[in-house]
Amino acid sequence: MAICIGRIFMYMNYMVYAACLPILTSEWGMSATQAGSIASGFTFGYSASLATTSWLADHFGARRIFTLSAVTSAGTALAFGLFARDYVTALLLYTLVGITQGGIYTPGIVLMAERFAVARRGSAVGWLIASTSLGYAFSLAVSGLLLALGGHVLAFLGTGILPSVGALILWAGLRRTPNVIHDRGTSVRLVNVLKSERNARYLVAGYTWHCWELLGMWAWAPAFLAASLALAGAASAQAVELAAYFVAAMHIVGAMASSTMGHLSDLLGRRAVLIGLGAAGALLSLIFGWLVTSPVPILVGLMLVYGFVAIGDSPVLSTAITEVVSPSCLGSVLAVRSLLGFGAGAISPVAFGVVLDHLRIGENVASAWGPAFMVFAIGGLGATWYAWRFRPPAAAQQAQPGWSEAESRDQ
Repeated sequence: MAICIGRIFMYMNYMVYAACLPILTSEWGMSATQAGSIASGFTFGYSASLATTSWLADHFGARRIFTLSAVTSAGTALAFGLFARDYVTALLLYTLVGITQGGIYTPGIVLMAERFAVARRGSAVGWLIASTSLGYAFSLAVSGLLLALGGHVLAFLGTGILPSVGALILWAGLRRTPNVIHDRGTSVRLVNVLKSERNARYLVAGYTWHCWELLGMWAWAPAFLAASLALAGAASAQAVELAAYFVAAMHIVGAMASSTMGHLSDLLGRRAVLIGLGAAGALLSLIFGWLVTSPVPILVGLMLVYGFVAIGDSPVLSTAITEVVSPSCLGSVLAVRSLLGFGAGAISPVAFGVVLDHLRIGENVASAWGPAFMVFAIGGLGATWYAWRFRPPAAAQQAQPGWSEAESRDQ
């Protein structure tokens, strides 16, 4: 509970750039490609941070790396709030935020794997991912409120201060948690795992495509919804504020998806849930952008469903990887997964922006949203394909309701 509550505050500045993007594009004179590059800079930094801190968790303990990352992330969030005032400073400082923030994600998965048996792990990891989505939702809601009160400068400042509260909660909650350091020799076992364990490779590949779709959609959903509201007649500032609130609602639904889909995978199995959610996400990516001129209630309702299926497979993928990889090299495998996944997630917003720039007709951008969102469908289709090829290990299949925790551990 301490981890989940603390992480909600830690992610308060995660979505502030996306919430402010429609205003920043105009005020800073950015093209769609430049706007996407700031989101990509953050994601590249986040990817490197996830990879590095995952590897460090194997060698120095997940609890230690987790708490140190919380402190440094709070510091960079404050720096972004104070000093990001144009394209160049935002690009540099938002990338720095990403570089420090990854340590409060994958080491948290390792902490959950250390604490919970297989039969309950999907639900536990689901709540971990749900706290991330709640952090995004509150980030958007607070950003929208502060945008209305004082523009993007106040939004940057407000969301830059709140992660310090989260760092304090995480430090207090974990101060008595053991710092477990597993057996060394990780680099050799990591190579063996990725060469010999097909399930590990399939899950890493599936996560990579999942991130392509999910992170790209998250980066551009506020701007897309603001554009739709503007086409429906809303004033520019009002459209941005409303879009932030609606996308915040999408992340609240995403929190529900993470907690429920993680638990559902405990009941039905990881593979079935991964296939269903991957296919649904691909379908929605194919059709969502074409509906930019649809009535707002229909569009918001569909966006909530989109947000649900796009994030729902995240805890399932994370739980499944803990079941096919030895604890001694779990952090290193998560490092490879994070580097590939968030690297793909860093490229997709730029790919989206390039399509949006090149297919718009004059000032009419409505014609380009459909093809741009279809870029994300590539990720949904890839995630579905690798979920189909995944075969859960026997121990994970047997650790279902009806099996005791002792039996699950024995298996």
